[in-house]
Amino acid sequence: MIQNMVISLLRHERIESSVAKLKVARSYAERIITRAKRNLDANLANLDEQKKNAAILHNTRYLYSHLGDQEIVTKLLKDLANRYAERVGGYTRIIRLVNRPSDNTAMGILELVDRKTQDELKAETKAKREEKKPAKKEEKPKKAKKEKAATK
Repeated sequence: MIQNMVISLLRHERIESSVAKLKVARSYAERIITRAKRNLDANLANLDEQKKNAAILHNTRYLYSHLGDQEIVTKLLKDLANRYAERVGGYTRIIRLVNRPSDNTAMGILELVDRKTQDELKAETKAKREEKKPAKKEEKPKKAKKEKAATK
């Protein structure tokens, strides 16, 4: 459940749940983002080429094994790691909401600190869909059966 919450957090950059669940998901998400930041060139500058490639491969495989979603790992390595390159920690925040009326559970929102707006996320998703769409083949117009029958 925590893994799914973190995947949703990284995809939508904001989730809503009970505060107890959010506190656990927050620590997991912070560790995942820190692991992604290890792949940046500044962190690998003092290694030789072979050790650098081994470290990048290890960190990438770690993220795949813990998240299991290629799209999220790619976003994490390309976008989020660069966004938080200068930040030492504290990539997320919990905003408390009013308690849930049915069982009086404390509710909250877990969001990334420097998150993108909803419109920017929608535009990125739309661009990815357009990128993945294969070009439609031009179809030859088919002759109607009536035309064939009339020519005989």
